[in-house]
Amino acid sequence: MKPRRPTSAPLPTPVAPLRHVAVIGGGMAGVTCARTLLQAGHRVTLIEKSRGFGGRMSTRRTEFGGFDHGAQYFTVRDARFEQVLRLTATTVVRPWSASTVRVLDEFGHVLASAPPPTEPHFVATPGMNALVALWAQPIARPDQHGRLPAQALVQMRVTQIERDALHPQQWQLRAEDAEGGQRVLGGFDQVVLAIPHPQVHDLLLASGLAPELRQAIAPVHVAPCWTLMVAYPQAMQPGLPHLGPQWNAARSTHHRISWLARESSKPGRDPIERWTVQASPDWSTRHLEDDAERVKAKLLKGFSEITGIRATPTHAVVHRWRFAQTRTPLGRSHLIDTALGIGLCGDWCLGHRVEDAFVSGLELALAMA
Repeated sequence: MKPRRPTSAPLPTPVAPLRHVAVIGGGMAGVTCARTLLQAGHRVTLIEKSRGFGGRMSTRRTEFGGFDHGAQYFTVRDARFEQVLRLTATTVVRPWSASTVRVLDEFGHVLASAPPPTEPHFVATPGMNALVALWAQPIARPDQHGRLPAQALVQMRVTQIERDALHPQQWQLRAEDAEGGQRVLGGFDQVVLAIPHPQVHDLLLASGLAPELRQAIAPVHVAPCWTLMVAYPQAMQPGLPHLGPQWNAARSTHHRISWLARESSKPGRDPIERWTVQASPDWSTRHLEDDAERVKAKLLKGFSEITGIRATPTHAVVHRWRFAQTRTPLGRSHLIDTALGIGLCGDWCLGHRVEDAFVSGLELALAMA
């Protein structure tokens, strides 16, 4: 019998070298992108200029309770978004019964008394930022070997992207911290910009980088939004469950106001009567640079005209979102310059929904991983 020839063990499949990726922007798109890259085995540094993560899924905390002063709720249409929510976020995501949103005219009269619910509305509890904060947790958590494959830096504003002084094939970032101190963060193989498109343009321009990317995002248009937050603790009296109308959420054709929501109607919220009122994109654009007190007075007047609530709120503040609602999206989920190793993502790529930001961050990460 002929002896069998020894067989060699199959060669292992080549594994792509791990990369260190800087993700600038800690909203839904940035956190989704960072999480996905981390799960693929890459090192990630997530950098956010605010005190916490969330972007427009932010929650303003006050002594009267929280206000979801950016994104009010989200819907679920993408199967990947649904799966991730089901696997990771059942503890913080709850349905909001305001699926039947009223439609009001200039004077607060109901144009559609009971429009049929189209799709479930969901919120995160105890505030909309809870979902992004939950998904950001693994980014600053050591792995099973005690290593820290990712880090999260907050209150850090990136001002320039440039080649690393020690390793010219990599990137370094110049940044400014909350006290005005200058920082240099280096050793990045790729950079993700998950920030509003005008900020993308300005950062790339200041860095002298990627004119093709800057040109590609030029047609995108995102409108601003002034948001009013009011609280009525005096409504917390026996026999007075709430002030004003019976509905909890409405879209309005009022010349100033496009959206109103009773915050206390959302699950997991404080019971004090609170309203978040968002101005229309057109009105916000015309009054973008107005004094905040003047804006507040005008929005309070519109709020009382629509709801019939004439009482003076104990708490009333406004917040200006310079980039709120996408009017002209990019039309694709992300952009990437593979030669430079720079990628762009954000809800503005696809629209203005929370899910748009998730899909954008996910698909960019998959393209880079």
